[in-house]
Amino acid sequence: MTVPGPGERSVGQLVGEIGEDLSRLFRQEVELAKTEIRDEASKAGKAAGMFGGAGVAGWMSALFVSLAVIWALDSVMDAGWAAFIVAVLWGIAGAVLFVAGRNRAREINPVPEQTVQTLKEDAQWARDLKN
Repeated sequence: MTVPGPGERSVGQLVGEIGEDLSRLFRQEVELAKTEIRDEASKAGKAAGMFGGAGVAGWMSALFVSLAVIWALDSVMDAGWAAFIVAVLWGIAGAVLFVAGRNRAREINPVPEQTVQTLKEDAQWARDLKN
């Protein structure tokens, strides 16, 4: 067995360095995944906030505007028909808000794409080391 000379590293040292590199790489991958997931969670929170805001705004608007429109229409038709017309109009408004929120929610990507890609690259690098 040959003793490594000055400036040369032993097999144990090389294995230790590889272990340290893999550990550092793993920590970096975990940090990248956390960052990506945090960004996607932020998008999800904003979309949820939009759904909630749409619900509150729709409720308040439906309540006060509906009463005003029903009273206005009551002067030219039966109050029941006036209330039905107002309900249909608010149903249309609610559908539009729902579609807008759903489209925003579709932009959310729960998969940390960058992390997946770098993990694939890391796996390929490890396979190349074995060869």
